[in-house]
Amino acid sequence: MVDFSHLTKAYKKKVVVDDFTLSVDVPIFGFLGQNGAGKTTIMKMIVGLLAPTGGTITIDGALSSHPIFKKKLGYMPETPYFYEHMTGMEFLRFSDELFGPTRGRTPHYEGLLKKVGIFDARNAQIRTYSKGMRQRLGFAQALVNDPEYLFLDEPLDGLDPIGRREMKAVMMGLKHEGRKVFLNTHILADVEEICDEVGIIHQGKLLYAGGVKEFCAGMPLEERFTEVVEEHEKQRP
Repeated sequence: MVDFSHLTKAYKKKVVVDDFTLSVDVPIFGFLGQNGAGKTTIMKMIVGLLAPTGGTITIDGALSSHPIFKKKLGYMPETPYFYEHMTGMEFLRFSDELFGPTRGRTPHYEGLLKKVGIFDARNAQIRTYSKGMRQRLGFAQALVNDPEYLFLDEPLDGLDPIGRREMKAVMMGLKHEGRKVFLNTHILADVEEICDEVGIIHQGKLLYAGGVKEFCAGMPLEERFTEVVEEHEKQRP
């Protein structure tokens, strides 16, 4: 279980995440919101790339910043960064070395590259990869340490329709393996298709958390989402 308790992030007078409180205990949870809603900031605080201004994040009862979670968490940033001269295989091995010895792990890397669909490009330099191939490699990198919790920031961005379908299938496979997946996105169709529950975020505030069907209440997700955001805007002072 992941718990957020009164989580806040501010830069001087600008509050980016505002008193965010939520408990998550489902296989695939989607953070849904417009660009700039605070989704990426929350994700970065979970994995320790940003420090909260206030509040806490706990995983299984311990602070997410605790060293015990280093090997339990996988993270794919919105724009993955790569060393362009490396091959896909070399990059996975390099990333895995951050977690410990990698001797005998080559079959693991090959399996990951097959899982995300770029095995045939394993020995090509990353500088030759397309946008979609880079997204797939970023996904593989997030899995390299066999994490229990996977945090993905816009993982389907830049993929063609076939690639999107394949990566969503990978996420469903991770669910069946017993892993927890946290997904940041502004694409409503992805949330509706694969997420067990969602958190609706707008300007750093949590407007809703729960099941997708319950949120929609018989309306199309896009229409319901727009309605909730507009209602929140009307109530602002």
